Amino acid sequence: MKKVSIYTDGACSGNPGPGGWGTVLLYGRHRKEFSGFKKETTNNEMELTAALEGLGKLKQKCRVSLYSDSAYLVNAFNDNWIDNWKSLGWKRKKDELKNKELWIELDKMNSNHKITWIKVKGHSDNVENNRCDELATGEIIKNL
Repeated sequence: MKKVSIYTDGACSGNPGPGGWGTVLLYGRHRKEFSGFKKETTNNEMELTAALEGLGKLKQKCRVSLYSDSAYLVNAFNDNWIDNWKSLGWKRKKDELKNKELWIELDKMNSNHKITWIKVKGHSDNVENNRCDELATGEIIKNL
């Protein structure tokens, strides 16, 4: 199974507001960067979209180290929040599950690949996370 590293970040100007996402994929010597924009969104939606877009670029089952500065994203898998939401019919105990469609797709990706979800400190010394932030914020600037 191929080993791939995926770095992701989402950004939003206002919350909600215009947003962007950035993803860096690393496989051996290969490097790919992707980014995108949404006119009206939230920071959490862009964080999830970045991960989904990165995972969606994989053409076969892989062993993935996915790095994100979003505790919302990483904890959902590492602390089994997603299993609880699924058992409740993709709902939370007290209110609706936001970004439900994205969570469902991420859960499918998590089943298709062997993913290790890794939390990194945002806006610090992680070069790839900083690059993802540049890609995400660059999309906002470019599209405003």
